[in-house]
Amino acid sequence: MINGGKPLVGHVSVSGAKNATVALIPAALLANDRCVLENLPLIRDVKVLMEILEQMGAKVREDENGTLEIDSSDLNHLHITNGKVKELRASYYLLGALLARFKEVSMAYPGGCDIGLRPIDQHVKGFRALGAEVEIEHGMINLKADRLVGSHIFLDVVSVGATINLMIAATMAEGTTVLENVAKEPHVVDVANFLNSMGADVKGAGTDVIKIRGVESMHGSTYMVIPDQIEAGTYMIAAAAIPGGDVVIENVIPKHLDSIAAKLTEMGVEVQFNGDSVRVISKGRPKCVDIKTLPYPGFPTDLQQPITSMLTQAEGTSMITESIWEGRFRHVDELKRMGADIKVEGRVAVIEGIRDLSGSNVSATDLRAGAALVIAGLMAKGQTEINNLFHIDRGYENLEGKLASLGAEIKRIKY
Repeated sequence: MINGGKPLVGHVSVSGAKNATVALIPAALLANDRCVLENLPLIRDVKVLMEILEQMGAKVREDENGTLEIDSSDLNHLHITNGKVKELRASYYLLGALLARFKEVSMAYPGGCDIGLRPIDQHVKGFRALGAEVEIEHGMINLKADRLVGSHIFLDVVSVGATINLMIAATMAEGTTVLENVAKEPHVVDVANFLNSMGADVKGAGTDVIKIRGVESMHGSTYMVIPDQIEAGTYMIAAAAIPGGDVVIENVIPKHLDSIAAKLTEMGVEVQFNGDSVRVISKGRPKCVDIKTLPYPGFPTDLQQPITSMLTQAEGTSMITESIWEGRFRHVDELKRMGADIKVEGRVAVIEGIRDLSGSNVSATDLRAGAALVIAGLMAKGQTEINNLFHIDRGYENLEGKLASLGAEIKRIKY
């Protein structure tokens, strides 16, 4: 429940990166040893992955400070039919990790947010190039290889998931693997750094070409997850969306926020970077802008939905082109319930700025749509009730608590 219209003021700290964490946890299974991950976000996706690992025979332990210990020395269950994998898309990283270590794995087809067609054809292409037999039948993905051999793999589309999965799978392949046309997102680099800390030989992460020289085995490691670029961007937008906002967002990597900072500045918002923090000052009604989502370092698709909410009250007409996921405008119908003037044609949304949104009863359709509706509720006149909070809990740690600490009138109601 949100009573809107109150500017956000104060300091807020960003948690560890969700998109990195959900890849790092499966990657830890490469070692017949103990790994420790620090600065993890306390979110639903982490809990689900922990449950999957426990059912596979791993020992996992998380504390309230965001430190997770994973001991996979007794891992013995390589047939993962459990419905938990259908709760998050990133469960597919288990395929690359288990294929690399055990040369076989069977897993139910992964799930996740419904934001459009999300094929795994690039993953399959890469696994086959490394020497694995791949069968997909009866809702299961079955991988098996006598041995994995390094290969030259060109991704037909820039895919974060395929880049990370094939990087993980190639760590213990014989010889050298070259991945071309890869994703450059911060969490790709984070996973590569973690793999190297475990004894892998990965070079080029963050560029168009990644080279992996296979090693015979991996060892345990202690590693700190990077701050969450998307959570930071969400708070930047929330601070900017309501006139009078003045928020310092701490524990950020400024370089990761360049594209969102540039758009907010174009909208008339003041953005100041200082070390590992960013201050966002809202000076009034934002100006309209055009945005096209692109792979990093372009504007992130995960912030398209939150910034759509902000643009509903911008001066003039804004246009958003969603080039990554064709189903990522499902939040628009919910924003229309609040009075937004948005027209969607294919992958383009045209937003006519209005003076005020009105509080309403709305439902989150996916993770980032949930964040978008929270921002809309903070902006709106009157009371907004948001349902399906499990989507939000998948990727944001204590979102309502952090916003309440900035002065938002927001609380979670348990019926």
